[in-house]
Amino acid sequence: MKTVLTGSRRHSKVQGDALPETYNRALQLERRSIDFIPEEERHGHPNSLFGIWFAANMQITTAVTGALGVLLGLPLPSALLALLIGNIIGAIFMALHSAQGPRLGVPQMIQSRAQFGFFGAILPLVLVILMYIGFFAASGVLGGEALASLLHISADLGIIIVSLVCAMLAVFGYRLIHAWNRWISLISGLGFLYLTIRLLDHHGVAAAWHSGHVGAGTFLLVVSIAATWQITYAPYVADYSRYLPKKTSIRSTFWWTYGGSVIGSMWMMAFGAIAVAVAANSFNADSVNFAVGLAPSAHWLFQLIIVLGIVAINVLNLYGGFMSATTTFTALWPHKVGPSVRLVYIVITAVVGTVIAVVGRGNFVNNYENFILFLAYFLIPWTAINLTDFYAVRLERYHIPSLFNARGIYGGANWRALTAYIVAVIVEIPFMSTTFYTGPMVKHLGGADISWILGIIVAVGLYYGLMKPLARSGRLALPDSNGNLPVDVITATTVSDPAAV
Repeated sequence: MKTVLTGSRRHSKVQGDALPETYNRALQLERRSIDFIPEEERHGHPNSLFGIWFAANMQITTAVTGALGVLLGLPLPSALLALLIGNIIGAIFMALHSAQGPRLGVPQMIQSRAQFGFFGAILPLVLVILMYIGFFAASGVLGGEALASLLHISADLGIIIVSLVCAMLAVFGYRLIHAWNRWISLISGLGFLYLTIRLLDHHGVAAAWHSGHVGAGTFLLVVSIAATWQITYAPYVADYSRYLPKKTSIRSTFWWTYGGSVIGSMWMMAFGAIAVAVAANSFNADSVNFAVGLAPSAHWLFQLIIVLGIVAINVLNLYGGFMSATTTFTALWPHKVGPSVRLVYIVITAVVGTVIAVVGRGNFVNNYENFILFLAYFLIPWTAINLTDFYAVRLERYHIPSLFNARGIYGGANWRALTAYIVAVIVEIPFMSTTFYTGPMVKHLGGADISWILGIIVAVGLYYGLMKPLARSGRLALPDSNGNLPVDVITATTVSDPAAV
């Protein structure tokens, strides 16, 4: 008998060998890391993805991001519209990755080996590791400050405690993370519902709801920030759907992921935008204390809710960072990732992120906008190539063993993918808009940053143009519906062209 978790209910059905009951408990240590999840270990329902992504966004870091819409100069109505457009568009890309988890049964970033090659995938992997650590540090600062205020301890000690909680959750892994975020989505949703009502009722929002000058460039910049917020989740998504049964539909994984992410992020971004519009000095000085100050009679309760919400996203940063680091180092130094090695990777990732949070705490708000935009320049071409390969080139057909074998069909490096990626990043450069670099084309666009749009178009066009002819001619090695390769491909130990056989 196999016990399958569907939502919060347990159903039993006959399917293969029996699994121990303890396997279905959230407090059992996860034994998998970056390896393939066999069908007999798959479980759950895609509705669990809503809780993951709703909880991930129902936290104060998202509100700080939304506040940028007003801080950059847009009137409140225009800022809210720009944030909504960005979230709606950006979440399409991140949610499309969700279907890759059930189909392939492996973490998100190891799939990049199919596009970039076994060693070529290290390029996007290093950038993603930097992203995970950066977000872990940024959210850790806010969580540490909230915990410090709650327990009357130093902010640095608060950051360390938050990191320890995240590390413990990451050690237990997939099941406990899903269970934690399911509860946090409920707790944070109720908590911020109350805070939102208080914000709208006590801070004269009507006075801030005024028309004003709306620069097209600034509007597009805010759209870019919101879209980037969603797209930077792309390296995360399949990590939390890879245990779902392979027959899980693309439609269901997409919409449960998309709904949770868009609703959670837009709610909190709107909260931040409204807060900074009605109380800029208070919110900018301390966003956490401003939020909990909306409920003075239960100050401690809402501080705790904010801390729990930050843990919900930071455990995803730590868990994904550990798997991306594992994918990178096992390519350079092949070794088995058992429980003890898995623990070491998690601890090292947590320590690095914690140190950065403690050291860089004072410059958090000033650097946050640039950090988000910086990530977009490098992650957007990657997500465009990954999705194009999955949906339009290989049509969901991958040889999983080759993802773990340097001598497999994906080769060491695929020059086609690397070319598309590098060219897309280069095309973005003249359109980048940050405080440390502004491209020459930005002034002609009224300050708009449209680099992410160009990055998608160029990456998709180049990669599809270079790879699709191989698929049409039959020179692209594609397994059958059961994942098996043709005999002549199996006998080959290396390939001269990493993209083809």
